[in-house]
Amino acid sequence: MTQEQPLNTADLAARMKGGVANGKSEAPAVEGRVSLFPDNELNDNRRRWHDVQSGFVDDPRTAVRQADELVASVMARLAQVFADERGKLEHEWDKGDSVARSESSTEDLRLAFQRYRSFFDRLLSV
Repeated sequence: MTQEQPLNTADLAARMKGGVANGKSEAPAVEGRVSLFPDNELNDNRRRWHDVQSGFVDDPRTAVRQADELVASVMARLAQVFADERGKLEHEWDKGDSVARSESSTEDLRLAFQRYRSFFDRLLSV
């Protein structure tokens, strides 16, 4: 079995031109914003960042490479989260009668739009 090379930000940019893989996520709201990841993923990524940062003093070059790979991994996961959300909405639109579909999907659409707005606002504030 071959081990896949870690993804970096340049690889991610190249892959994004070809599409995004689907994933699953249920993300809770945090501090008035909609969280982009579930708590376990947030905690795992924070721990991974701490590990990378701790290694900087001993091996800065490796730490920077690992930081790039971690950022790319989080960006790819984020793309998966939004692709999955869109896929779930499209799946709902494709089933059921038009009245039930319209009533049930309005709330789904409101929540999806809220997540997009929250993420977009955060992107612009960085």
